[in-house]
Amino acid sequence: MATVAVPAPLVGRQSPFIDEDLEARIFRVHRDAFRSQAVFDRERSQIWNRCWLYLGHASELPNPGDYKVRKIGGRPLIFIRDVKGTIRCFYNSCPHRGTTVCRQEEGNARHLRCFYHAWTFDTEGHLVSLPSPDAYPSDSGFRERLGLRPVAGLEILHDFVFITFNEQAPPLAEYLGGAAKFFELVANMSEVGMRVLPGTQRYTARANWKLLVENATDGYHFSPSHITFLEYLKSTGFTTSDEVSSVEIHNNHVASVQAGHGGRIGLAWEPRFGEAERARTEANRARLVERFGEEYASYLADGFHTTYMFPNLLLFDIESISIRLLEPVAPNRTEVSAWALAPIDEPAETTGLRLKTLVSFIGPGGLATPDDLEAQEAIQRGIEATADDRRDGVDWNDISRGIDAELRGGPLRTIDEAGIRHFWRTWDSMVCGNDGFFDTPGSAGR
Repeated sequence: MATVAVPAPLVGRQSPFIDEDLEARIFRVHRDAFRSQAVFDRERSQIWNRCWLYLGHASELPNPGDYKVRKIGGRPLIFIRDVKGTIRCFYNSCPHRGTTVCRQEEGNARHLRCFYHAWTFDTEGHLVSLPSPDAYPSDSGFRERLGLRPVAGLEILHDFVFITFNEQAPPLAEYLGGAAKFFELVANMSEVGMRVLPGTQRYTARANWKLLVENATDGYHFSPSHITFLEYLKSTGFTTSDEVSSVEIHNNHVASVQAGHGGRIGLAWEPRFGEAERARTEANRARLVERFGEEYASYLADGFHTTYMFPNLLLFDIESISIRLLEPVAPNRTEVSAWALAPIDEPAETTGLRLKTLVSFIGPGGLATPDDLEAQEAIQRGIEATADDRRDGVDWNDISRGIDAELRGGPLRTIDEAGIRHFWRTWDSMVCGNDGFFDTPGSAGR
């Protein structure tokens, strides 16, 4: 009698926070992941202290001695170009007694001086001066030992500067994998380079940082949430949709690609940009084709690309280019900093249009970001309703949309939730691990 092979049951991820039943086509996340201080603390140690993190763009420090003060993963840092032109990153903490060294948000200096005891460092981090040096050993090893402390690793990719606090972190190229192509895509928009435009957009979301990640990788909410923007586009003679889209997954990172989604400053013209911009856009397109060929030029110019680099960077290469840095400060609070990026040789009138277009949609007061913030904060408020209710399925968020297509091998669409599921699988593998730190969802609140 012939034996009929029976497929093995599909097996999904099961942890205190993830319930993935592939056979039933169910993927859900326990809401303690958004509320718990224990989870937040665990994220700091297992994610922010181990991964590569976005710090800034090299163009923010155009001159030797330029510096910016940043906070990444809760750590105050000095982002600086030394007097020889090398970009560095130090902890903003005097090695003597821990005092904050740079107390201004930005500046230019040949030396960095701690106000408490006047210990002074050069831009390479060396201790070069201190009061009453005769009270200390005279050998050079003393000063070498007490220089500014650099972070464990720093690498630069197409002028995007990344750091890690982890000496065992893999090389940045290995960490990014295929996601590196989206940074190259932005860099290729200009033959002379890209620059961060003056000014920083800063705001705070009263929501967990993971809700901001979910929102950025979720095309499902676009039409219902941003109806005002869609109606505005229609009034200008342009329509758009998230229906033609795809999700790309590279290592821990997720990219959304939306072909022909909308106009892009200097690359793809649409009526609201005005007639004066049409000729320049056509010239740019012709130059891109000359440099890269028709296929790559079209991919670069015609599609929206939203890249999430796990865990703290969102690169919006859409109507205009925005770099958005996420800094979690509490389970229910996230600080956001955003910068506009533009070609160095872009005419002033086009840069003005770029900034106007950027702030009108994804700026803090635009037609999209306030909608998104309200949704994120509404979720943060809403998940308190089911806290500590242990009945099956009550205290969980469902993220199952499109799971059947994902299991069939795609295509993955931004209006489904495959990218969000990938984020949660990555998050879960880092936070839960195999050490039994969290035994049950309820234990996350301990």
